[in-house]
Amino acid sequence: MLTLILLLVAVVGLLAVMRREAGALPALAVLAVTGLASLLLASTLLGLLLLAGAIAVAVAGLPALRGKWLTPRLFALFKKVSPKVSDTERVALEAGSVAWDGELFTGKPNWQALLDAKDDGLSDEERAFIDNQCSVAAGMCNAWEIAKERADLPQELWDHLKQERYFGMIIPKAYGGLGFSAKAQSLVLQKLSVNETLMVTVGVPNSLGPGELLLKYGTDEQKNHYLPRLADGREIPCFGLTGPRAGSDATSLPDAGVVCKQTIDGKEVLGVRLNFEKRWITLAPIATVVGLAFRLFDPEKLLGDEEDRGITLALIPRDTAGMEIGRRHHPIGSPFLNGPIKGKDVFVPLDTIIGGEAMIGQGWRMLVECLSVGRCITLPSGATGTARYAIGWSGGFARIRRQFNVPVAEMEGIQEPLARMTALGYIAQAAVYQTANTIDRGEKPAVPSAILKSQLTEFQRVILGDAMDIHGGKAVTLGPRNYLAIGYSANPVAITVEGANIMTRNLMIFGQGAIRCHPYVLEELAARDADDVKAFDKAFFGHAGLIFGNAARAFTQGLGLGRPAVPFQGEAKRYAQEIARLSAGFGLCADAAMASLGSTLKQREMLSARLGDVLANLYLASMVIKQWHEGDKVEGEAALFHYSCQWLLGRAEQALDELFDNLPSRALAGALRLAVMPRGKRFKRPHDDLARAIAQAVSRDSALRTKLLANTWSADDGSQPNFLARYNALLATQERAEALYRTVNKAFAKGELPAVALHPEQRVEAALEAGLISADDAAFMREREARVLELLTVDDFEYDAFVTDKSKVLRHHAA
Repeated sequence: MLTLILLLVAVVGLLAVMRREAGALPALAVLAVTGLASLLLASTLLGLLLLAGAIAVAVAGLPALRGKWLTPRLFALFKKVSPKVSDTERVALEAGSVAWDGELFTGKPNWQALLDAKDDGLSDEERAFIDNQCSVAAGMCNAWEIAKERADLPQELWDHLKQERYFGMIIPKAYGGLGFSAKAQSLVLQKLSVNETLMVTVGVPNSLGPGELLLKYGTDEQKNHYLPRLADGREIPCFGLTGPRAGSDATSLPDAGVVCKQTIDGKEVLGVRLNFEKRWITLAPIATVVGLAFRLFDPEKLLGDEEDRGITLALIPRDTAGMEIGRRHHPIGSPFLNGPIKGKDVFVPLDTIIGGEAMIGQGWRMLVECLSVGRCITLPSGATGTARYAIGWSGGFARIRRQFNVPVAEMEGIQEPLARMTALGYIAQAAVYQTANTIDRGEKPAVPSAILKSQLTEFQRVILGDAMDIHGGKAVTLGPRNYLAIGYSANPVAITVEGANIMTRNLMIFGQGAIRCHPYVLEELAARDADDVKAFDKAFFGHAGLIFGNAARAFTQGLGLGRPAVPFQGEAKRYAQEIARLSAGFGLCADAAMASLGSTLKQREMLSARLGDVLANLYLASMVIKQWHEGDKVEGEAALFHYSCQWLLGRAEQALDELFDNLPSRALAGALRLAVMPRGKRFKRPHDDLARAIAQAVSRDSALRTKLLANTWSADDGSQPNFLARYNALLATQERAEALYRTVNKAFAKGELPAVALHPEQRVEAALEAGLISADDAAFMREREARVLELLTVDDFEYDAFVTDKSKVLRHHAA
């Protein structure tokens, strides 16, 4: 018995030391004391084993001992097996900053660090712009007219966007812009997401493009000339990066510029002769100034000794000789302006290079540094705004659409997708707002930008699919009354651009995070490159301590022991503790995958994707908790909070489970499964009760619906119809209508009304005549049924309305 007690004491002591990453000395003390006690009082064999362990810890763990023989050998091995980092990868790794994503890699996230990112809210000017100017812009949009009749925004909307300086949200007031915060930019785009063409048109100039590049890298002359003109719309920018052979792998672009001299107006000018072919360039057909990425060469060495000067960015006026611009692509589902740009022997002076001669060859760094911010805002905000509108439309439609004498919102087959899309929208709102808040506090979140772009646009895909299912025939028939289907068909654009989701999920989230966010990997690589054995010793054994610490934390917390302290109470406390548990498991699995697969992990994209999925879901769940903790709660929100957290943490556990199933080393996989999930998976699909509660709230005039639909165009005050406002108006009187429906339908079922009264309108009149309802109630229901019927009606057209070549029309019944 004493032997068993001493063994348990040793194990518990070691776990405690490991959890705290206390170092070699405490571990040595635990092993030595329990070993000696066992040797003297209990089992000689156990004592010898524990003392042997103490010797091993001393030799490997004490710097004075390991530095003489172990560290040099490990350093030599590390140099051989560690992955090589290319120059382009290094630039990407060094771009941006690390915040909460780094905490999740530690296995012991400091929640207070997340809460310290205080939210200062919006300025009065920003709030007024969202409430007023954005409502005006949204009120000018009719999806059918824009997509099918104009293939463009109406002129009065273009005039409004320029006059109100929408294209200058990121440009400081000193240059004539709006100087908005990242949060305000996000909320503007969310409100404008009532129409995807409008959102893209405003979003792109405020994301990756000439404006941001000029702000960060432009010369004073470039800033003073271009920024005021970009802010007020005198200049419309586009940015030419991608081409036929350079999409996600933007560093492989074949477009080239050669430094040369050319005589212009009798003067010899030093510049660049460009040949390029770009595709998929948003706003290119109407752009007045083109940002261009190309590879610069200096064969005559006019600028220095280097011939290959690297990726460089320039800003080229539209009317430059040799540039072909103006044709359009036809993006799926949406007519946002997008097209090709070609250039043959286009000569531009050297001062067109953004940032001047000093920034030659810095183009890739410039791009990835800008992308880490822009990618956090534009498409994630568009997806979040789309979710707001889709939730509002779908909840309203499900309540007024009646089948089998009840609203379809009462049917569980509708409640399930309605709850799911509401939860995804809730998660998106929290993630995009809280990440924008970190940007406003000076962060440049590189890894979170990849998480938000890929995850939220995938959410958008699910949300729009669910909305289509709920609407049924209403949504599959195109026309001016269909507010949903055009955006649904355009969704693949968001999935594809700014880093295709497949690439982002499989390569970027974990591939970049494993080095950039890890507490020690970057230091180890830096020590290797500097051939600094002392720096390597510090980083490597710190890393080893982290591995042991995560193993201990994951295992003990997986058993329900030693839950970490978190600065939350109530509903949020448990979920924060579960995130900490899964963070420790994720950190352990990340290190195990990197150690066992080495540089081949780059090619094991499905494994990398699953690790990225764990990180992504933990990040999103953390943002939901922070938003819940800091925000004002409304009735019904608790169900949505629980659903969202359970769904995200269930996905994180599922990704870990699939990782264990597919790791090449089965022994390692088994050990990791035991350490990380000793009691199996904790989270299942959210309970049906939660789904029912969410669907009921979002399909009624509730506080929760109002909160979710904040920052939408919800007033019927534009030149175009606002379907969301009309649903809201009907839901505001739903209780009265439901009582009257019950009265009338009950009377009909009992035979108290004529059997031929099949339409609701007929039953209302019959009930009035029978004295079952008052004249006031009848008037109310007449007006209501007229509104309902208008919202349920779909459009029809002339027989040959969709035929572009009328000579090809088939007249099947000529008579």
